[in-house]
Amino acid sequence: MRTIWLAADGSAVEIIDQTRLPHGFAIARLETLADAAHAIRAMLVRGAPLIGATAAWGLWLALCRDATDAALAQAHATLLATRPTAVNLRWALDRVRARVAPLPATERAAAARGLAIAMCDEDVALNRGIASAGLPLIRAIAARKRPDERVNILTHCNAGWLAAVDVGTATAPIYAAHDAGLAVHVWVDETRPRNQGASLTAWELLNHGVPHTVIADNAGGHLMQHGHVDLVIVGTDRTTATGDVANKIGTYLKALAAHDNGVPFYVAAPSPSIDWTLHDGRREIPIEERGAEELAQITGRLADGTVASVSVLPAGSAAANPAFDVTPARLVTGLITERGVCSATAEGLRTLFPGHASKP
Repeated sequence: MRTIWLAADGSAVEIIDQTRLPHGFAIARLETLADAAHAIRAMLVRGAPLIGATAAWGLWLALCRDATDAALAQAHATLLATRPTAVNLRWALDRVRARVAPLPATERAAAARGLAIAMCDEDVALNRGIASAGLPLIRAIAARKRPDERVNILTHCNAGWLAAVDVGTATAPIYAAHDAGLAVHVWVDETRPRNQGASLTAWELLNHGVPHTVIADNAGGHLMQHGHVDLVIVGTDRTTATGDVANKIGTYLKALAAHDNGVPFYVAAPSPSIDWTLHDGRREIPIEERGAEELAQITGRLADGTVASVSVLPAGSAAANPAFDVTPARLVTGLITERGVCSATAEGLRTLFPGHASKP
């Protein structure tokens, strides 16, 4: 199934409520602009591609109720303010606004609905392209292995189909390799503080039948030192025109460990996640600061089956929660895009996207 879809009655959007995974599965219904904004902000939906898709549907929901210029501008601003780092949010909102703004108010909602459907289909196609582009990287490693050896891939956070409309980004080549019969094994970083690796990526891989092992965030470097990681594939929330990558906090540390141990470090980057206007990720990419409660509390299942949140910090201790970090392009072996694999440089990106890339 997909992560977001038009409800059967045609008057709302439905999503998988990812805050309920992995201990429960629930579908949430979004009927208003406020519902869509809450879903993004509270991370019922998350992952750059899915955030963009939800924002597009959010504008449709808003226009169904008020299609005036003022309402369109307010809805755009409301959704844009939900999460600052993922560039797909702005990309999707600007695309829908550009499509509907020239139209009469009576035609705007229908146009937004049609474009939201098309954008979701496009996301699936982009991710299938990433699967095709990344599969040869895994095949090449598998070809050097003995028949009884697996290709060990480390990933961070969740960049699977739950982070997109379907298929996923970083996990797309992994699923393709598994489905093609290659022996793969995934090291899944738990990804504190929200545990998207342990809660979401592991849930995905388990249900798809992909062999995997959940590890503590700080175990990746140790595994690389001892030759237990063949390559790293992560996702991206925003990639600059020069190849710097913003992704879930902790990605930078994995890139440093990979560089020190000679492990290839790839980023699955669909083109909507590339911000062609930025050239210095560390200075220019806005880093979202989320609430301290995400660090101070953890949710799990108790022995009696009850799902509960518990405090893990001493009462009174301060907590900081930057949600993303920036990995400089020099640490990135390559970018896996829907058009192929390229170096994480302005020149590399220009070879695949000559009509988009800009020079500093």
